[in-house]
Amino acid sequence: MKKIDLSISYFLTLIILELSIKVVVKEPIFQLSTINMVIFLMAVSIILTTLTKIFKKEKVNKTIYFIILSIITLWFSINYVLKSYFGFYLSWSAFKLADQIGSFVQKGVGEVLKRLPILIIIFIPLILNIIFHKKLNFTQQSLKRFFLNILLFIVFVGTYLLSLNIHKEATYSPYILTYEVNDVSLHVENLGIINTFWTDTIRTIFGFKDQIVIGNSPEPNRPEPTPEEPKVYTYNNLDIDFASLKENETNSTIKQIHEYMLNEPGTLKNEYTGIFKDKNLILFMAESFNEIAVKKELTPTLYELIHSGFEFTNFYTPTIYSTIGGEFQELTGLYAADLSVLSKFRGGNISFPEGIATKFASLNYQTFAYHNNSYNFQNRDRYLKSLGFNNYKACYNGLEKLIKCNTWPQSDVEMINATLDDYINEDKFMVFYATVSGHSDYAFSSNAMALKHKAEYQSFNLPYSEGPASYLAAQMELDQALKLLIDKLEEKGRLDDTVIALVGDHYPYELSISEVNEISDFKRDINVTVNKSNFILWNNKMSKVTIDKVGSQIDVIPTIYNAFGIDYDSRLFIGKDILSTTEGLAIFDNRSWATDKGIYYAATNKFVPSTTDVDNNYVRQMNQIVNNKITMSKLIINNNYYSKVFK
Repeated sequence: MKKIDLSISYFLTLIILELSIKVVVKEPIFQLSTINMVIFLMAVSIILTTLTKIFKKEKVNKTIYFIILSIITLWFSINYVLKSYFGFYLSWSAFKLADQIGSFVQKGVGEVLKRLPILIIIFIPLILNIIFHKKLNFTQQSLKRFFLNILLFIVFVGTYLLSLNIHKEATYSPYILTYEVNDVSLHVENLGIINTFWTDTIRTIFGFKDQIVIGNSPEPNRPEPTPEEPKVYTYNNLDIDFASLKENETNSTIKQIHEYMLNEPGTLKNEYTGIFKDKNLILFMAESFNEIAVKKELTPTLYELIHSGFEFTNFYTPTIYSTIGGEFQELTGLYAADLSVLSKFRGGNISFPEGIATKFASLNYQTFAYHNNSYNFQNRDRYLKSLGFNNYKACYNGLEKLIKCNTWPQSDVEMINATLDDYINEDKFMVFYATVSGHSDYAFSSNAMALKHKAEYQSFNLPYSEGPASYLAAQMELDQALKLLIDKLEEKGRLDDTVIALVGDHYPYELSISEVNEISDFKRDINVTVNKSNFILWNNKMSKVTIDKVGSQIDVIPTIYNAFGIDYDSRLFIGKDILSTTEGLAIFDNRSWATDKGIYYAATNKFVPSTTDVDNNYVRQMNQIVNNKITMSKLIINNNYYSKVFK
């Protein structure tokens, strides 16, 4: 019986692995880009076969074959685990988040066991190859076959390159993803893990410059003041002469950023400008907080804060590179474009003259930052300092003397109780809390905060399975921490002149989408609506204000600055004041987006309108705006742009 050529076994293994990943992470299979992926895998299979069969001894070739297959299988397995746990695929820049991935490794056995059925499926092709290895042809290839394989490789590569031109102008077509856009998630969704690995390797070695279109993509539907309005608002901009900066700049990239800012009008002041002027601010980044945790009986303080202050009904916390991505977006007003951006941010050497602590300190506020886990995890001690926080206390740089730092997760109630006295008697204060009580694991047996509130949670007789139940129980700790904070502020007579703001870093992605939907008021999809959440902006003396405009984490700082009447330049933030007249926009990890007019799913190029007022060019225009915002966020950080503006 004639043995099977290795090019066939390689191809079948690769295609099964690619399609398996698409199925388990719920990505589309039946799309035009799948053809591009298949052709590329044919070329890869030919070259791998050629590399495998170079020795005379079949045993050596067989060893090479199974080493290659094992590495490929392991690569797919790691990608699946990272995507299912952290929400991103493996790339070379992912190693810059080694400590975050390392935190997973510490409890990795349990997480791998949870995913064992899918991992077994991923390993099936390798297992089948081992079982039927005698049916495979490991004989050294002849010189004639070698040149034939090289010719076939060239043909397949040429066919692949030609296939990229099919519908090349389509949004995020394989052509655009190959030559114009650098987005790992979108690349995997369209062209697969093997193609993405190759492209990412080339870009890591030789670099890649994202394209940006300037001057042809104004923000759509920007309402301007009309003569009938009783008040004409000015723009929230500083006196920065971007034209002169551009003219005097020699660096082409910096010049390009100046030009972008020159064409960016900024956002208008509005009726809410200065509503909180001179008040104190306590800002939270709440670990894994999402609106699914807000239940009137279970978490009454969160419910009250959300429904009695500014109520943002279309707010999102895009899950991008886990906690560091969410915190970066909340504190900088920029999009977490890629891991290189987050790596530079974490280094603490980026200039943020408009950083929140720096800004409030310039107005004679005392600024403080706290975190109830390790102080230097992800270099939080460095990047908080670059934003102006010089009074930062966490576990193992002082807070461990005041709270129990050896539990997991640590207590938000203990953190609030231990730190209030630091600032509550100051004339004016601005405080940032990064909480941890809502962190996974979501099981009563392994989550100290869930266990702490288990009996209280169970008294409500809610019909949820253990994962969602322990998540809700853990979020009760955050709720009670907020109640403690409010009670103490009121006791000291500081509540009326203090604003509480809170946003989550990401949705609880350790819960499956079915578990999320178990406690959701509506059925969420895994790409966009799973990220729908709350933004708390509340003061005891304000009346409820409902804001239906779309917003996300990158809008938090500009919104706060406007509400506090702080002079700032809205052009320098990619996020915008949600209370302004600009159209709302939230950008997600694969360049999907949501606006006041609908939701766009980048992987399938599908737009779901929420209004009939959408013209034919709207999606194209919005994609250009989104690409520009992502690219500008990257350029601002990678070129330390703010230091060039505020010399």
